[in-house]
Amino acid sequence: MGNAIKANILIAGCGYVGTPLARLLIEAGHTVFGLRRDPSNLPDAIIPISTDLSQPLPDDLISSSLDAVVYTASATGRREESVYRAIYVDGPTHVLQWIQRNHPTCRRFVFSSSTTVYGQVDGSWVDENSPVENPAFSGRLMREGEGRVHAAPLSSVVVRFSGIYGPDRHRLIRQVADEEAWVPEDIRYVNHIHMEDCVGVLAHVLQLEHPDSLYLASDHEPAERAEVLRWIANKLGRPLVAGASPARRPDSNKRCRNQRLLDSGYTFAYPSYREGYSEEIARYVR
Repeated sequence: MGNAIKANILIAGCGYVGTPLARLLIEAGHTVFGLRRDPSNLPDAIIPISTDLSQPLPDDLISSSLDAVVYTASATGRREESVYRAIYVDGPTHVLQWIQRNHPTCRRFVFSSSTTVYGQVDGSWVDENSPVENPAFSGRLMREGEGRVHAAPLSSVVVRFSGIYGPDRHRLIRQVADEEAWVPEDIRYVNHIHMEDCVGVLAHVLQLEHPDSLYLASDHEPAERAEVLRWIANKLGRPLVAGASPARRPDSNKRCRNQRLLDSGYTFAYPSYREGYSEEIARYVR
């Protein structure tokens, strides 16, 4: 679906990433429907659609033909197995079933997934061909959702995003400022992607004529958690004071490789945490 073609696009779960994506697509001349449980706060240019993704979608939800669907619903802050199943398995299943019944000419479905599917804990590099064996329910259900998407009879693309940060997502900055950051004694790698690059990646794979079925989306520089925290503390002009260790230490320890995405032609706006967190720290201290 090239940039020259003006398309009708549905963003299912039009929230933190989906809303700025909608704005970008509208600026490019596309018509965008924003689906969420309560769409009352969506910008006026987005056509609001109100429904619950955890339930089967009504057939008459959208009468216009659709060219593409981007699924960006998320379980941010709600780490419960039932919530993950509703959002990452039931949600895309319901949307895909609805597409097959009512919009059989839809050309592309893009699913926003997560690098939580990887279970590596040894700091090794992972890419689209690496084993995905995270035994936690988050990784297991995300893999199940990906499987539902890949099994659908239309062009589908899964994008596995690493840790998303950006405007209004200042957890690490706040933890450092409040002296509550967990500073590991061993080497623990973290992987980041700025919200604006999430939006850019999704818009990019929408316009690719022949995309791969899977992309790992993370910036160029996996970094040690302690290094990132020290850098943030220095930017804030204060020493890094470690907070209490979490009740359950994070198990993930991997380095995400984004080469396939780069080979497809995508250029990162924020190639490392330094560029992105510089802006976010400036926002935080205002």
